[in-house]
Amino acid sequence: MNELLYNMAVWLDSHGWSTGLHESFYMYNWIETTHVLTLMLSLGMLFLIDLRMLGYAMPGIPASRISSRLAWPMAIGFGIMAVTGLLLYYAIPVRTTQSLWFRIKVVLLVAAAINAWLFHRRMNESVASWNNKPRAPARLRLGAALSISFWILIVICGRLIAYDWFDCAKNPPAFIGTLAGCVVDQSYF
Repeated sequence: MNELLYNMAVWLDSHGWSTGLHESFYMYNWIETTHVLTLMLSLGMLFLIDLRMLGYAMPGIPASRISSRLAWPMAIGFGIMAVTGLLLYYAIPVRTTQSLWFRIKVVLLVAAAINAWLFHRRMNESVASWNNKPRAPARLRLGAALSISFWILIVICGRLIAYDWFDCAKNPPAFIGTLAGCVVDQSYF
């Protein structure tokens, strides 16, 4: 699997657009800035919804009203964040593919997506019974707490991708090298 991912990353890296994006002084920085700004906007809205479910924010406002008003702007922000994240990956695919932090981030993103899907399904099924109460039922509070936890860890891992503690070029211990997906080819480092 590591070799397949590595070969895909090398193929992406061979495109002129990938190299151009990585070497561009302004474009890469604009994309990264947009990624971070939409992350703050989207997570700010998501955390408001989650904190409402936990009973820590706006307990006097119906949960369905907060959720419905923040859903579209949050979705647009997440969409822009996803596109800019893919562009950041496209700019540096080999190093990113072989980053332990990137791999942890991807696993956490999948877990956050599954949690969000379950959360919204459960919320829509039961909102009539607790909409005006200060706190959501226990299962939804668990989903809200997991959401906040996943996203905090995703942001931390995203930030750590920039650091090279476990880069494959530094010959990390075998276990870390396997988790990071290190494939021996020093030409890309």
